[in-house]
Amino acid sequence: MKEIRFVQAINEALEEELSRDEKVYIIGEDVQAGTFGVSTGLVHKFGPERIMDTPLSETVIAGAAVGSAMTGYRPVAEFMFADFMYVAGDEIFAKAAKWRFIHGGTVELPLVFMASMGGYAKLGAEHSQSPESMFMHTPGLKLVVPSTPYDAKGLMKSAIRDNNPVVYLFHKRLLGLKGEIPEEEYVVPLGQADIKREGTDVTVVATGMMVQFALKVAEELKEKVSVEVIDPRTLEPLDIDTIIESVKKTGRAIVVDEDTKRCGVASEIMAQIMELAFDYLDAPIQRIAAANYPIPGGFMEDYVLPQTKDIKAAIEAIAD
Repeated sequence: MKEIRFVQAINEALEEELSRDEKVYIIGEDVQAGTFGVSTGLVHKFGPERIMDTPLSETVIAGAAVGSAMTGYRPVAEFMFADFMYVAGDEIFAKAAKWRFIHGGTVELPLVFMASMGGYAKLGAEHSQSPESMFMHTPGLKLVVPSTPYDAKGLMKSAIRDNNPVVYLFHKRLLGLKGEIPEEEYVVPLGQADIKREGTDVTVVATGMMVQFALKVAEELKEKVSVEVIDPRTLEPLDIDTIIESVKKTGRAIVVDEDTKRCGVASEIMAQIMELAFDYLDAPIQRIAAANYPIPGGFMEDYVLPQTKDIKAAIEAIAD
């Protein structure tokens, strides 16, 4: 095993897949330099024809990726911020997500839409969103949200190899997180949740950076409450079976996600737990998510985004 940072894990995955398959290429704004570091240095090995800088046009990035994927290429379309993906809505939601279906399966769209997500960097309302529910809601798109370097690398490799459009969202505040990964090649299958910490009293289902928040709180409360932390890793496909088995064991559930509380990821997972494990619940499900409010800049974002104290309070409220 070796220890690397989250950003290096993504970079390694991209380099390995570019080397493995000449049909893989990266397209986006400043990908040759690598705004967040995920594609930094790759242009020196693979050249500008495979690490392709574009004008400031998300529509061009997504449209080129969709078109080339239909002809057999495997593009990784980088959008810098997930907030910017709204600009390419038609190409992502109406084209990439639906064309394999409406063409009767005669075409495949093996592409990855990659972007940073999340707040806690005080970047304001247009650079801090976690719009996972928008993609999770759209049939035809797969959705990956890694929380560790190990998952970041393994899930990226699986996303690139998948023959369907995959949205890959990484949290910008996790890029410096260190973790161990194998020296040898590996992949993490899409649709397979991971139990990050085993417990018996409360199940906390968390996504992205919220996994690290939940693990921190679980450690702080370990003398009083045994917390099981589950990371779905992919929200589509969603491994609801692992979540339900945990809830059956603990009898209590908390869902934590950085998307908005209204119509968000936490709401969907909460609803599925109610449908499939209601008889096993010993307390109401707790839902922790961002407020239904644009994310403000500066210190005010702390009043909108989920905090560790919110997770701690929810655990203590239902563990009694």
